[in-house]
Amino acid sequence: MNDRDMSGSISVELSKWTRREFRERMAGGSVQAALLPVAAIEQHLEHLAMEHDWRSTHWVACRVAERLAPRVVVAPACMVGVSEHHMKHPGTLTLQPGTFLNVLADLIDSLVRAGFDHVLVLNGHGGNIAPVEGTWEQFLRMFPVNLHFLSYWDVLTKEDAQEVLEGGSDALPGHAQEFETSLALAHFPENVRKAALADQLDTSPSLASEEKGRVLGERIVTRVAEYVRDMIEGRRTVETPPFFP
Repeated sequence: MNDRDMSGSISVELSKWTRREFRERMAGGSVQAALLPVAAIEQHLEHLAMEHDWRSTHWVACRVAERLAPRVVVAPACMVGVSEHHMKHPGTLTLQPGTFLNVLADLIDSLVRAGFDHVLVLNGHGGNIAPVEGTWEQFLRMFPVNLHFLSYWDVLTKEDAQEVLEGGSDALPGHAQEFETSLALAHFPENVRKAALADQLDTSPSLASEEKGRVLGERIVTRVAEYVRDMIEGRRTVETPPFFP
């Protein structure tokens, strides 16, 4: 088998499995839930790579799946989201809300048809929230499984922010500010342009540190893993909304 990472462990990413590996793991019951990261490719000020939202939610999803292995697999992310509000900065990519929702529905449908009863859409971009929340009841009617939508930072509390971030709860999640920059410094530092970090009009990102990102990253992974474990073990479920008579 070649679906292994550099450490020799079996990959948690569905895209790295063969059809036989997927089929046998599903038939054997070892895989019980799928994580579907959704995010954005957009400007993150002068100092963060445009992939930040995708990189962060994909990082969280993979770490969660590793914690819960072999029970959870990570489906390929929807890297581009709803980012019209950033389009004055060239290089940002966006989908129209309807396009994003159609893609999301197709991806969920694929996972349900593959046999998953537990699916978590793990969000990493604020612009995706309103379109999803406005239609989520329809998704629950379309897909009568244990289907959830969660922005990964929602597992952090105001107390977490006040304890770790100098900007307190106002800094969570922010956009390319102290929280997001700290997460990048701790877990994918190659995406931070440190010279630009100290040389831009917005000084809030300069409050970021690797240690803050490490602490908050660990809390996020631990709590999202608990969320998914509760889904699998029946402590966190959803009900199909009623249909009109």
